[in-house]
Amino acid sequence: MPEYRILLDGDAPGRDLHQLAQWLRQNTAIRTGAAITLRPAPTAEGEMGAALDVIALITETGFSIANLVLVISTWRRTRPSAPAVVIERGGVRVTVDSDDQAEITRLVRMLESE
Repeated sequence: MPEYRILLDGDAPGRDLHQLAQWLRQNTAIRTGAAITLRPAPTAEGEMGAALDVIALITETGFSIANLVLVISTWRRTRPSAPAVVIERGGVRVTVDSDDQAEITRLVRMLESE
């Protein structure tokens, strides 16, 4: 099953990460197609890791990455500082930092190509 990792940039990534995880769990399309967990991010040798700084989504067959990117884009609009959201899958890493539909479509295509 595919796994997506979601990370945040911004002033309060820990707090925002928990709020984004809650937002994803409240969305029926996301919640029914993916197991959503908070995990520590992997750290490089010699670095100290943060507590919970990655959302992991283990997705079911037929999960819509387009829905995920749209839900994240909508969540960003509810935030006062609209943090950039990084989505990783395999070797592909995209940053959702715009509400532009063409940009969202490009990001979805990149994630689907993995």
